[in-house]
Amino acid sequence: MKIRYKILLYFSATSILLVSIVFLLIYWIFSEYREEEFQQRQKDKIITTLHFISEIEKDEKELTEAIDRMAINSILNEKLLIFDSDKKLIYASLDDVPIRYSGKLLNSLNEKNVWIEQKDGIYDVVAIYFTSNDKSYYGISKAYDEFGYSKLSILKNLMITAFIIFTIVITLISLSLANHISRPITMLTSRLGKYTIGENQPLESVPSNTFEIDFLNGKFNELLSKINSAYTFQKNAVQHISHELKTPISVLLSELERIKNKTSDSHVQPDIEKLIAKTKSLAEIINTLLEMSKIESGQGFERTIVRIDEVIFDCISELNTLYPGFVFEVNYLPAEPNPNRLAIEANEMLVRQGFQNLLGNCVMYSNNNKAEVNIDSTQDCKLKVAVINNGQTISKDEQQYLFTHFFRGENSRNKVGFGLGLTLTKNIVELHKGSLRYYSPAGNRNVFEVEFTTALS
Repeated sequence: MKIRYKILLYFSATSILLVSIVFLLIYWIFSEYREEEFQQRQKDKIITTLHFISEIEKDEKELTEAIDRMAINSILNEKLLIFDSDKKLIYASLDDVPIRYSGKLLNSLNEKNVWIEQKDGIYDVVAIYFTSNDKSYYGISKAYDEFGYSKLSILKNLMITAFIIFTIVITLISLSLANHISRPITMLTSRLGKYTIGENQPLESVPSNTFEIDFLNGKFNELLSKINSAYTFQKNAVQHISHELKTPISVLLSELERIKNKTSDSHVQPDIEKLIAKTKSLAEIINTLLEMSKIESGQGFERTIVRIDEVIFDCISELNTLYPGFVFEVNYLPAEPNPNRLAIEANEMLVRQGFQNLLGNCVMYSNNNKAEVNIDSTQDCKLKVAVINNGQTISKDEQQYLFTHFFRGENSRNKVGFGLGLTLTKNIVELHKGSLRYYSPAGNRNVFEVEFTTALS
């Protein structure tokens, strides 16, 4: 996720969450206050009514009418019941709100439990035990707080509206802040994305009044300068070394040829031929490195239509000269393939070196002096070559480093090499828009699979 969106998300989400918590807390406090205030009014109404009953002596009908007239505007939708010490009803308001559980409430009230409050749907119910003029009384009030709920509803609507407005405002503010804060970083990222290693020009500075961004920009320029220096040195070093080695190797090869022609000893001839083959292989590696350095410096490379199976047979022939006891088994799939499906557009020297490395690894790491090469051309526009040998496999932990420079796995102990062959092979394959992967299907089988797009496509 981009840093701009992270700032927008974190700031807006935190602000909205905090405001929603505050709004909910305010609503809850007001709701509790409404309930407490209304229940207190119910209690006061019960006590006031009882005092009125005890102080005025009238018959029951006239008393009831007088009380209802007095309290007609006190609390709306209220049912009020008052009982004497024997729990006999001495007063009941005239409205029709039922209290079917009054008996249960009366049984719960006593000198120790003088106050009961509960909810009955939208109604608040209050039951109290109290004394007046040395007499005990019980009062039950059930009423609907229409005014309180109306205020609570208004408060809820106001808070919802305020929350929506706040969410929109805080989102816009967060977006503006995120854009302002992340603009230098976005610009720096964009310029880094367009920068190509090997350019001598420093990275253009990002306009900013922030110390961290200025410091980061300076450090990036310093780092890029060092990388460019190392890159230039590495590129030139490979080129120079390759050029310097070509001449002595050519001389060595011609000398070996001359010695071979002058020597008639049948015991020495095979050894000289092996030396010539190894020298030619070394010359091929140097030429490959020189070609790779040219490609990395931005120069193109020559491509022709190359039959992969012919390249593989040439590599096998060279290796059999050095290791006559080793057997390569080549299999086609299908058994009689279309020749066009075996050809790719490639640089023959580079591809030859890549397969030379893979087949040479089979010779080095096989435990039975045998390897398989399966050439699969069954898929349209795809050519797969699997190079397989039996031997110690590469562990899962080591496979992630298999194609990195100078890496040598556990199976490389006491083996000659520098850990560069597979890295070079992978680079060659990828230069030709192909892919190289390793897997071990079962037991002790090692498989390197190369996939190319065929020239037929």
